[in-house]
Amino acid sequence: MRRWPSLVVFLVLAFAAAFVASRFLPDAWYVALQKPAFNPPDWVFPPAWSMLYVLMAIAAWRVWKRDGLSAAIVLWLVQLLFNAAWMWLFFGLHRPDAALADILILLILIVALAFAFWRRDRWAGGLLMPYVAWVAFAAVLNHALWQLNPAV
Repeated sequence: MRRWPSLVVFLVLAFAAAFVASRFLPDAWYVALQKPAFNPPDWVFPPAWSMLYVLMAIAAWRVWKRDGLSAAIVLWLVQLLFNAAWMWLFFGLHRPDAALADILILLILIVALAFAFWRRDRWAGGLLMPYVAWVAFAAVLNHALWQLNPAV
């Protein structure tokens, strides 16, 4: 199961995390928040995240083909949990402070994952670079939202 069928498994796992996260979407609470000038329009997020989920699945698949179940693949699964948890913390619980803690941990995990993947397969590590950049931006955005809305 290290060829094409395993790619489908990684895509399903990545989009399963996306599906779980999508149970918690922006609501009236989010609409009422003050937003920084660099906050992207809402329509940007679904296509950006969809592309990132595809890239992270392909990256994990490339490492899986080479090493099978490894610490790097386990790290990939762990970061998926933190990825999905952010939506629950931010949009579900309305806790930008807790979401910020989550996304900072997520960013550390993704950077570690990119290095782990890079050592095994340079393409796999490179495929995670847009994810690193986007989550770094999302962390800055999360922090700005928290600072602009201290009462929440």
